[in-house]
Amino acid sequence: MIRHTFSVLDGVGERLERKLWRRGILTWEDFVREDPLPFIPQQKSTVMKETILYFSEELARSNPEPFNAFLRPREHWRLFDSFKSDIVCLDIETNGLPPDRGGEVTVVGLFDSRQWRCLIKGENLTAESLEEALSGCKLLVTFFGSTFDVPFLRKCFPGLRMNMPHFDICYGARRVGLRGGLKKLEVSAGLSRADEVRGMDGYDAVILWRRWLRGDTSALDLLLRYNREDTVNLLPLAERIYRLLRASTGIEEFLNGNGYS
Repeated sequence: MIRHTFSVLDGVGERLERKLWRRGILTWEDFVREDPLPFIPQQKSTVMKETILYFSEELARSNPEPFNAFLRPREHWRLFDSFKSDIVCLDIETNGLPPDRGGEVTVVGLFDSRQWRCLIKGENLTAESLEEALSGCKLLVTFFGSTFDVPFLRKCFPGLRMNMPHFDICYGARRVGLRGGLKKLEVSAGLSRADEVRGMDGYDAVILWRRWLRGDTSALDLLLRYNREDTVNLLPLAERIYRLLRASTGIEEFLNGNGYS
């Protein structure tokens, strides 16, 4: 999808993007070849073409940093198919308090489509271990993470480097008319959970952590199973929401109408 995206350019929004698509300018290659560009002054189009060439080179290098810097956060979903092999899904658990009132991250779950791993407070959760776990991430996927998980992590670990693009599927889902929390979206997508954690929520995770601190080793096992479900289910949901967001742009109609397969 990103190669059909012109909203990486300063001054180009969804309306102008669709106007370009309607004129048959559907890819970055089309944009660079077109001369003159419709709707865009010649002097400005020269700069835009140079910018597109820069983004094309960086995408070929599989470098996410320019897109994090220049693509509006609400459009980071457009990178999903390009960086799919380097996605990391992330979900945190906390002790239930705000970070400025004694709040702590208790568990960080990470899933890269191949394996789930966890970082646990008091065992292996540090800013350094978290940065190492995210070192190969080119697109972060969370549910409500731009509002909760990432700010909470930054407050608990000052200086934490998390500069990759971020697809928050909570807000992506709302844009395509899907409402409700993570568990409701899982049900609508046909995803199920293991019996032992079905029906649990974030408050239960807080209680399990407190039980673990009091010496109940089984509580930590259950907490980790709960976090694993939260984290692993993000990927199929992201795939579904990505497809719906792509469809909502209308790009398929333009591609089919111009002979693209």
